[in-house]
Amino acid sequence: MSASLRLVPSQRLSEGAGVTVHRTLGTPTLRTLDPFLMLDHFNSTNPGDYIAGFPDHPHRGFVTFTYLLEGHMLHRDSMGHEGDLVTGGAQWMKAARGVIHSEMPQQTQGRMSGFQLWINLPAREKMSDPEYREILPGEIPVIRHENAEIRLLAGSWAGQEGALTDPLTHLLYADITLSPQGSLSLPSRLFAGRSAFLYGIEGSLRVSKTEIPPETLAVLSSPNSPATLEIPLSSGSLPAHFILVSGRPIGEPVVAYGPFVMNTREEIERAIDDYRNNRFV
Repeated sequence: MSASLRLVPSQRLSEGAGVTVHRTLGTPTLRTLDPFLMLDHFNSTNPGDYIAGFPDHPHRGFVTFTYLLEGHMLHRDSMGHEGDLVTGGAQWMKAARGVIHSEMPQQTQGRMSGFQLWINLPAREKMSDPEYREILPGEIPVIRHENAEIRLLAGSWAGQEGALTDPLTHLLYADITLSPQGSLSLPSRLFAGRSAFLYGIEGSLRVSKTEIPPETLAVLSSPNSPATLEIPLSSGSLPAHFILVSGRPIGEPVVAYGPFVMNTREEIERAIDDYRNNRFV
């Protein structure tokens, strides 16, 4: 297991109007992990790293899933939605045929920390109606499993349903904290026929005997991975905090250009033309 584990260190980038992010998925090292397109981690106590936020910008052809570990942001979009994203909350936006939205900090000091995950849509859904859902912190169930605490944003775990169900990719998204010298075995059902990864946030995390440093993504499985019975996780002298994500692949061509992700170059050109001519929602 450990010999084939793929580690992807994060790359520090500037996005939006000058927000510092740490990107793993969606870089030259790991372009995609079907159905996942991008993972950005933002985490800073320096207002200069986040205060400019993400002013109005478009999306088409995929889902954005934002999870805020700490901080306060305001979402507005061309569908007329306004979401108040606070510590421990999340927002699910199916951009589909087109959305213009903004995500702006509502704080001028303190820590801003969280993730944005891009999830692909199958061709039949790319031009469907956009959708938006805000997930309040209290809507996310917490599972206590021996020496682990699991916040289940999406999917199911040990008979517990998460805050969100995605029938297209059967997404599993969990925020997990292992206590010091703790352990947790991930069952095979979380990975069979799926793409799966975890991302170390802080602390000392090991997958089998491989250390996962903070701000590093570890690919646990892809559609062609051999079957495994379970994946053992453990922590060292400090608690280990990480996210675990898995989903069923879509298996279709991916053609991406900035905020547009479609199946063909012609569809990308149409998206650009629609945006320039105000034909988005």
